[in-house]
Amino acid sequence: MQERLQKLLAQAGYGSRRACEEFIIAGRVRVNGEVATLGQKADLLFDKVTLDGNALPKVESMTYIALYKPRNVISASEDQERQTVRDLIPVEGHLYPVGRLDYDSEGLILMTNDGDLTNKLTHPKFGHEKEYRVLLARKPEEKQLATWRRGIILEDGYHTQPCDVVFVSNSGKGAWVRVVMGEGRKRQIRETGRLLGLPVVKIIRMRIGSLRLGSLKPRMWRYLTESEVAELKGEKKAEAGASSAKASNTLGKTWTKRAGPRNAKDKKPWPKDEALKKPADRKSWTKKDGERNQTAKKPWVKNDGDKKPFERKPWSKKDEGQKSTDRKAWPRKDGEKKPFRKPVERRPNKK
Repeated sequence: MQERLQKLLAQAGYGSRRACEEFIIAGRVRVNGEVATLGQKADLLFDKVTLDGNALPKVESMTYIALYKPRNVISASEDQERQTVRDLIPVEGHLYPVGRLDYDSEGLILMTNDGDLTNKLTHPKFGHEKEYRVLLARKPEEKQLATWRRGIILEDGYHTQPCDVVFVSNSGKGAWVRVVMGEGRKRQIRETGRLLGLPVVKIIRMRIGSLRLGSLKPRMWRYLTESEVAELKGEKKAEAGASSAKASNTLGKTWTKRAGPRNAKDKKPWPKDEALKKPADRKSWTKKDGERNQTAKKPWVKNDGDKKPFERKPWSKKDEGQKSTDRKAWPRKDGEKKPFRKPVERRPNKK
């Protein structure tokens, strides 16, 4: 199957499609011995495609490996003097690191030969987050963390983007903080800490997008699962969005007899022929329930030996005694005694 040359170059691990287009424009790519043009297609099964005289390998399967890069290892595929992350993975084929970690930093790094995924994870416009666990030489103040979150101006004049910085725990005289950022300039975390008066001792990358370091130890590596690759490419989110939309459409429908509950839309009576229990409906009180109907205000119905609830009635003349408002003599009934009232002493008028 014929594919565009920039796509074949990207799949071979020579960079993103945009970078591979520059190779074609510069005349560094040839197809069957002739200089290729932008937009040209080829099939590696029948055509010979070369870049700077080096033939592209036949189509190989995509490889995705998560590696715990230790300190004092360079994030590159080859180097003449220092050890590289490629040297830690004894797997044949082209493998390139996605993103970079400083020589003194450690943590998660993705190795793959998928140029499209490499471009998607490293280009700032896609906004993939990277999470770091950073050890500071001294305990930070809230003002320093707030300035870090807002972004600062580095020595070269670049203004860092806002990021998430959270205090995690103390560690001797220093402290651990969690930094989540969407960009990754060279030695950005170390330079930011130095300008804020918070020297950085150690940096561990814990996450790239949705891929996490997990239980890997330094110099250990593992293959990614299909679900992890799909989530990095964004395919899993698209499937989840489609399934959620389908679920929302089904939730909007009315219940039917097969589902068990009553059909609320049709307002039909409950089907008695099915071996299903009718859901409990909340009814108003009636006389049959042995209790007073509050809405109708009807007299109490004495059924099933129920007791009439206590009701407080207003004062009336029929009750024993009289109202306190009536100024009448005390009703001496049933031998009741009039309450004692102390007479009021009157003082003589002074003339």
